[in-house]
Amino acid sequence: MATTTTDFSTKYSTHLNILHAAGEVIDVNAIVAANKHPWYNQTLCKVNESVIRVGVMQGEYHWHKHDHDDEFFFVLEGRFIIDLEQRSVDLGPQEGFVVPKGVLHRTRAPQRAVILMVETASIVPTGDA
Repeated sequence: MATTTTDFSTKYSTHLNILHAAGEVIDVNAIVAANKHPWYNQTLCKVNESVIRVGVMQGEYHWHKHDHDDEFFFVLEGRFIIDLEQRSVDLGPQEGFVVPKGVLHRTRAPQRAVILMVETASIVPTGDA
């Protein structure tokens, strides 16, 4: 049986480097405006053991889970859908949702959406193997 792998490095533009230290002003609008990739994710800052990331997304992410980490998604602009095995959560601006650790999920944005994510700094964004 053949095994297929996905090259996530070309499908998603994920930047885990921390752009801003504590005490710096973060201009989210400038970061969003500079983005040209359809699925962009940039770590903005670290808060204790968590990171805050901004995402500019359109399309679908793959199904995955995080065995040891919850994920929080908060929509700034657009519509963002989180598919779980038994239901879908449809979020609009100023709405958020926590995907509990160990829950299989995928995220989708039918049109361009801008979101903030809060998750542990050690999380693997593409999911646990």
